[in-house]
Amino acid sequence: MDIDSDTESDVFSVASTPPASVTGSVASSMTSYEVDRSMRSASPVSVVSVTESMQAHIYRQEYGRNLNNYSDVYRLPADEEELDRLDKQHSMFVEVMGGKYVPPMASVMADDVPGEIKACLDLGCGSGSWIMDVARDFPNCSAVAVDLIPMQSPIMPPNLRSEVDDVNLGLEHFYGDFNVVHARLISSGIKDYHRLIDQIAHVLRPGGLVDVSEFDFHIYDKDHRRIEMGTHELRPPWWARWMTFMQAAIKNIGGDVDAATYLYDWVSSNPLFEDVEYREFWLPVVAPPRSARTEQMEPFYKKMKDDVMTFLRSGRPLLLGSGLPEDVINELEVNAVQEVNRRQTPQFTRLQCVYARKKIR
Repeated sequence: MDIDSDTESDVFSVASTPPASVTGSVASSMTSYEVDRSMRSASPVSVVSVTESMQAHIYRQEYGRNLNNYSDVYRLPADEEELDRLDKQHSMFVEVMGGKYVPPMASVMADDVPGEIKACLDLGCGSGSWIMDVARDFPNCSAVAVDLIPMQSPIMPPNLRSEVDDVNLGLEHFYGDFNVVHARLISSGIKDYHRLIDQIAHVLRPGGLVDVSEFDFHIYDKDHRRIEMGTHELRPPWWARWMTFMQAAIKNIGGDVDAATYLYDWVSSNPLFEDVEYREFWLPVVAPPRSARTEQMEPFYKKMKDDVMTFLRSGRPLLLGSGLPEDVINELEVNAVQEVNRRQTPQFTRLQCVYARKKIR
């Protein structure tokens, strides 16, 4: 995509310089909680179709949406509407990032070691769009998709398997097994992302690639300044206000809402990683006013609008479950939708991405 115009640069502005170090302000919680390993599902499990009896075990209904029945931390829906949103979101990210993969991916996954089958792990795979691309683009590799629900695509490549598991229970059973580990937008369901980064380092084979991307659950103005909001009042900007309530609800049930802020520090300070690269992408949740300058970007703005509108609906069960009164949620949603439609005051979200290689020695 051509990003030469001012408007496109505002939307797809990419920073390769990592944020100021924040390591000193956060303590590691590497051993901050206990897990019940008896909850772990059998591994590996390949699932293509889900019977009615399995449906009852895997899903539970909350406020009219299907949620996973495996984790009390990740509370976004796991139904067809949400999976369709994630499919479209993946296509949008490919457009924004200029490709499906970070630069080292091709060389790391190349068939260049006789007798070695390259392996790729996708943690919190969602709809599975990214890992299915990997399985097709690298047909000789072994691809593994891990999530709280099984992948149900009828077109799963034969070299891809789906495993139902909770990443919070640990990754020790994967240590030394993979050339690539990928995770995208899973922090709302992760209790301790710093611990996860450490475990990924051990999951990777020497020379392997980690690729992680997260939103920071904040909204920014047109100058990319954070919009500071609270949950003690209801007033505009409404999309930023809604996200503040979402952040509070996720944090209350144990999600690591601050993970994006610390990704670079956690990876770069890990002694097993080298060649650490940082990228960030500013995406419009409320597009700028329509004008002649925006015409080239209108198709992308439409995709973003569809995504945020669906995400607004996806967040409703979480907010209701947090105890927020329904009339308050209704007021937040109605006003946030009006902001998105009117496009008077642009608002942005920041996607922070880090990739690195595991040291060979």
